[in-house]
Amino acid sequence: MPTRVVDHLVRAISAMGVRHIFGVDGANIEDLYDAIFDAPEHVTGVVAKHEFSAATMADGYARSTGGLGVVAATSGGGAMNLVAGLAESFASRVPVLALVGQPPTALEGNGAFQDTSGRAGAIDAVRLFGAVSTYCDRVETAAELPDRLDRAVRAARRGGPAVLLLPKDVQQADAGDTAPWRPAPRTHRSDEAGIARVRAALGTARHTGKIVIIAGDQVARDDARDELARLATALNAAVGVAPDAKDTYDNTDPAFCGVAGSMGHPELLAAIRSSALCLLVGTRMPVPARAGSETALAERTVASIGVAPPYLPALHATSTDLSRTLAELADALDDGSTGPECVRATQPLTSLRVPAASGPGLRYREVVETIDAVLPDGTDVFADAGNTGAAVVHHLRVPRDGRFVVALGMGGMGYAFGAGIGSAFARADGVRRTVVIAGDGSFYMHGMELHTAIEHALPVTFVVLNNNAHAMCVTREQLYYRDRYSFNRFRPAYPGAGVAAMFPDLPAFSVHTVGDLAGALRHCLHTEGPSFLSIECDPDEIPPFLPFLTTVEQTLGHN
Repeated sequence: MPTRVVDHLVRAISAMGVRHIFGVDGANIEDLYDAIFDAPEHVTGVVAKHEFSAATMADGYARSTGGLGVVAATSGGGAMNLVAGLAESFASRVPVLALVGQPPTALEGNGAFQDTSGRAGAIDAVRLFGAVSTYCDRVETAAELPDRLDRAVRAARRGGPAVLLLPKDVQQADAGDTAPWRPAPRTHRSDEAGIARVRAALGTARHTGKIVIIAGDQVARDDARDELARLATALNAAVGVAPDAKDTYDNTDPAFCGVAGSMGHPELLAAIRSSALCLLVGTRMPVPARAGSETALAERTVASIGVAPPYLPALHATSTDLSRTLAELADALDDGSTGPECVRATQPLTSLRVPAASGPGLRYREVVETIDAVLPDGTDVFADAGNTGAAVVHHLRVPRDGRFVVALGMGGMGYAFGAGIGSAFARADGVRRTVVIAGDGSFYMHGMELHTAIEHALPVTFVVLNNNAHAMCVTREQLYYRDRYSFNRFRPAYPGAGVAAMFPDLPAFSVHTVGDLAGALRHCLHTEGPSFLSIECDPDEIPPFLPFLTTVEQTLGHN
């Protein structure tokens, strides 16, 4: 039996250490699934409910493995559904390989069903995916595959998705004598001159004042947490984290100053204001990470190490391997001397003060703190967008040895459902649990990926804060449009009861009190497979989100 292009492709993916391909099957990608079936010892095919979620599964898989995530989709609407998921990976620089089926080459430009060849007035998939990828190309013949695959993998490893468009006849073609594909060794870029300048600036600052480090999620992806801790100790530095990087530093360490930006903590802002230098590690400091601290950062020296320079002026050094770079810096700066003693946190971090809420259900803080109290070490947490996400970022202390992900690249609602599932596949060891925390609006978009978790008996607990609204939009209507109307409140619905009816064997709970919440959470977390928890909340509660709280203060000041 000849080796087809898809057989060659599956073996190549396996050679990279990838064990799962996420996607939705269809006519123009079915040959890939056929090849997966013939190679069960190498790669498992996972069928999602929607291509957006398949893409976020690959994204979550990549974030938790530090390697490559792979997603597959058929042509037409299936391909179009990938775009939003790949856009998140593109904005957050997550390495994902997308394999997209296309109609047979002979039919392209000749009225093919789902034609995206760009010919004869058809949509051009190369241009479309080119906008949300680091590399996109069409594989026209079997002989082209090794080169195109090599280019795609190299591009993805630099950070971001790469897309290969695969016509059906090319997928079926005989790969001939094509040698087994082997990935090129991973190479890392580091700006040695820039790193030397950053090292010199740190050496000077440590003797003249306090140093504050703000860590980003590249630290987690490069598996550089221990090296970051070593550097912080060598510098006697206070440490804060970007909102999407809470797992990069021990949240209970006395040096921890909390989260930066719009969902951040006053302790970190105070530390920046009293510092001689702020070192950014693996974060570009987008608006959610720097809101409220722009003035403080502008008034002192800012240095940066990471894959890309930050959005604010800084002395930057490029590094695509923070594990190695931070270890070298720690070795160079750990000379036994200490600068001025840092003010260490001895009390819990100060929470942003939110207006009192009197509506139905539980409050964000009590929900998150109850979750916090029962999560075991090693739990991975995926939080979704909106008021729920803001509350989780601000209040949750990430368990030791756990991964924490919130999608701030595009902020797409429903991201956490697929991403948490993808991570669970990557981390499936029979012990570690993944917890997805999202609002009901996000659940209605992509929460039926719960079905995928059930099909594969994954240890994922889905926690849905149900306020019968797109609550962040409700808050915006209240604060910015005088609460004259709402397009974003829904009739009451009961996701917990609905899910329990759909999946009778699934542990599913609806919670109305804090006492019920703690017990239900413990049951969910000790279930072998998936579980589901719906928590009734108030759509009118304002979350710990600085732009909203500033508007409230300004409104009160004018009254």
